[in-house]
Amino acid sequence: MSALNSIQVACCQVAPKVGDLAYNRTLTERAIRTAASRGAQVVVLPELVQSGYVFADRDEALALAETPDGPTLSLWKALALELEIVIVGGFCERLAGDELANSAAMFDAQGLRAVYRKAHLWDAEKAIFSAGDAPPPVVETAFGRLGMMICYDLEFPEWVRLPALAGAQLLCAPVNWPDGPRPLTERPAEVVRVQANASVNRMFIAACDRHGHERGVGWVQGSVIVDADGYPAAGPMELGGEQILQATLHLADARNKRISTHNDLHADRRPQLYQVADLGGMA
Repeated sequence: MSALNSIQVACCQVAPKVGDLAYNRTLTERAIRTAASRGAQVVVLPELVQSGYVFADRDEALALAETPDGPTLSLWKALALELEIVIVGGFCERLAGDELANSAAMFDAQGLRAVYRKAHLWDAEKAIFSAGDAPPPVVETAFGRLGMMICYDLEFPEWVRLPALAGAQLLCAPVNWPDGPRPLTERPAEVVRVQANASVNRMFIAACDRHGHERGVGWVQGSVIVDADGYPAAGPMELGGEQILQATLHLADARNKRISTHNDLHADRRPQLYQVADLGGMA
């Protein structure tokens, strides 16, 4: 486990162009290098930043998909080694038999450490991607124990609990949060859920959103880095244009699940009570 007292984490809120793979590679390289030059040791990129998000159809997604040894992920692998950082980014993954997954990859100086395939597909994603069925990975890195999942996954507390119970100190989440109406005085519900997940698990979360518009879809632009008490350490960004959100995190705090003298969020769990009751056929 990392002996570092604190680390620098960055979320790079950028705007990929759907279908322009070369542009997106240049975009992510610039963002990664800029974040690293500012001291970032863990860099999180948005969901599907390799390809763009709003596909015209499945055929377009298939034409843009890459395997983990494709040009975009090869670039991220080289940058992680050169800069001695962790990079987590989203990509459209080509699987066997021309199946597709909405995936995220984690690289560090050792190379590719994990690929995660989104388990909970949002809206039209169901017509394009196959849902993943493996739990979120938790990887021991030089900077701490890091987990990852993607966007809509964050709305399922049972799923977020899995990496927390596996010892994740920081959950890295590439997201594309479509914008929608909300009361003027309220922050985006997506951000509220990230804060709640961090608090109930005493786990840091870095959620990296995107900005701009793509084929008529706007985005929350709500990148946020949340501490183990559920409070934003940086963000939510909610600003137009490219932004790099950065925070200093003391990841050791996530190993302490105590919230009072007599309460521990993990030790106090009573899983035997959390089963769906048999209603005996009652309406």
